Amino acid sequence: MRKLIVDAGQEDRIMVASAGTHDYHVGQPPDPRAQAAARRRGYELTGLRARQVSQPDFIRFDLLLAMDFNNFAALQEMCPVGHQQKLGLLMTYAKRRKASIVHDPYYRSAKDFDLVIDSIEDACNGLVEILANPPVPVGEKLG
Repeated sequence: MRKLIVDAGQEDRIMVASAGTHDYHVGQPPDPRAQAAARRRGYELTGLRARQVSQPDFIRFDLLLAMDFNNFAALQEMCPVGHQQKLGLLMTYAKRRKASIVHDPYYRSAKDFDLVIDSIEDACNGLVEILANPPVPVGEKLG
């Protein structure tokens, strides 16, 4: 997502962070298979370390997007009152793929990590397009 934001010239407007809903891998780097698949696409993940979603995230960020229904439910449970509208599923923003969720490749083959990146890239491209070109509110003039 960060690379797409930079490519769109939106790094001064859009901030992104990644976090899990559980503490299983806090402090650890991404799975080596994920790193290899990302590297083949030009993304470098070696400096990343896992962290868990925290209460300040719900206030700090405008969107908190889950990869699947279980993580979405976990976000709903953690979410403070008044911030539920910020929650969603990442694949909502995909344009080419019709999947509702990103399937976890952890117990699958290395090739499945490439398929996950396909889905994530599709959704992130759609999201960056929307964020970089927000709709004009009704009643406002263009230019």
